[in-house]
Amino acid sequence: MTIISHDVHQVEVTLDTDTVDTIAVLEAQVAHTPSRASITWTEVETGLWSANYGGYFGGTVDKRDGHYFVSDTFGQYVGDFRSLEDAQSRLAERLHIVLPPVIRPVD
Repeated sequence: MTIISHDVHQVEVTLDTDTVDTIAVLEAQVAHTPSRASITWTEVETGLWSANYGGYFGGTVDKRDGHYFVSDTFGQYVGDFRSLEDAQSRLAERLHIVLPPVIRPVD
């Protein structure tokens, strides 16, 4: 059935209940999905921090000779930094780029 209104064509579509329910669930997930995963840090031993990125291993920061060396989730070298905060921040930036589909679970 076609309804014509103000020179705009509209088509009436009938959907089954399962399809409507699926669409509602998907819309709710999109509306409540954060754009970035959360990062938590654990000092696993003195001078070695491990990143948990949305429930996954995100990489490490290793303090050696007053510098903080960063490796990402793939073991790739990210950089050498003078402060723990700078090192952690740089790893967070990298993870947001290389792992965009990883998101924080919806509470």
